Amino acid sequence: MQSTLFHRAAVGLTSLMISGMAVASDWTERSNENLRPGVTGVSQEVYDLHTTVLWIVTIIGLLVFGLILVSMIRHRRSKNPNPSTFHENVLLEVLWTVVPFVILIAMAVPATRVLIELDDSSKAELTVKVTGHRWKWEYEYLTYEDDNNIGVSYMSNLATPIEQINNPVLAGGLFPYGTAQDAVGSEFPEKDKNYNLEADEPLVLPSGQKVRFLITAADVIHSFWVPDFGGKKDAIPGFVNETWTVVPEGKEGTYYGQCAELCGKNHAFMPIEAEVVSQEEFKTWLAEKKEEAAAAPDLTPFADLDEAMELGEQTYAGACAVCHGNNGEGGVGVAFAGSDFATNEEHLDEHIDVLINGRAAMPAFGAQLSPREIAAVVTYERNAWGNDTGDLIQPQDVQDHE
Repeated sequence: MQSTLFHRAAVGLTSLMISGMAVASDWTERSNENLRPGVTGVSQEVYDLHTTVLWIVTIIGLLVFGLILVSMIRHRRSKNPNPSTFHENVLLEVLWTVVPFVILIAMAVPATRVLIELDDSSKAELTVKVTGHRWKWEYEYLTYEDDNNIGVSYMSNLATPIEQINNPVLAGGLFPYGTAQDAVGSEFPEKDKNYNLEADEPLVLPSGQKVRFLITAADVIHSFWVPDFGGKKDAIPGFVNETWTVVPEGKEGTYYGQCAELCGKNHAFMPIEAEVVSQEEFKTWLAEKKEEAAAAPDLTPFADLDEAMELGEQTYAGACAVCHGNNGEGGVGVAFAGSDFATNEEHLDEHIDVLINGRAAMPAFGAQLSPREIAAVVTYERNAWGNDTGDLIQPQDVQDHE
């Protein structure tokens, strides 16, 4: 009976391991049971290393637990076994010292080779500085081929609608409270497999060329991780870490990642969307971005309050709502709805200054948003949710304030 149970358990464990390794055999399919092979050469090497080590530890586990079960069954008390009398067996002691050493070396050699390869960011055609902010990414293109002064940078924010994130949860004993109560029964956008993974400004990369990433952070520790590229690197304030990737030609497409280091309240809303295009498309995109960066800031005045409110609502949803609430009710940040700060004219200059230069835990948006966007969002915060101050801030007001 016991032997049959042991046989069934061994077969079941082996089948589970094999099925786990079979899952994610295609890099386009996500797996809940196993790693993905990824799209780059080094990511596939990481996957192969993982599979090799999994086989080794599974075989060791089956042997060790098998010997334990056999010993328990064959030498149980009811059989009145005679204990072995051997002592200080030199051969056995050599074996259980040498065999684990050989196994460790067999795993360490390929692991060390992959780790060295993961850190080799030399001979890169493109260098991108990646800076983690709470809770978004900033991409700065530094060098590309013979161009050592690109001067292109932008912020990448979560693109998932705030209504989809804040929909009330009614299952499992979790009930909505506060402003979420008003949303009970409302219809929300359907969540697909890319929920919380899409960004408003993706990281654009060329295929077939080596890309070096310089990883750092502006506030707390983050971690840059795109599973299909292989490896991940911590983004630490005051330090610069390096990693790299090469997406083969013919594998153009969109790849998703996330911050992999718990960095605060909105850690889950800090996605990475990498759009890999052909080298020709990348050069065209980069030339357009360089023209935008070289142009003077858009200081075109708003024609009326409605125009400013429309842009302000879009900007607020992407940059402010995660902290200050979708309806200005506050959260990590202060509340705007009905607050003295957002309705009293005496605080207008201070309101603009805080958005430009930041304060306490709030980051400075002067380098993240254009003067036109800052003017629009301040106008929106002072006129939405019943504030109705009538204040219309123009881009030139922000420019003069800076």
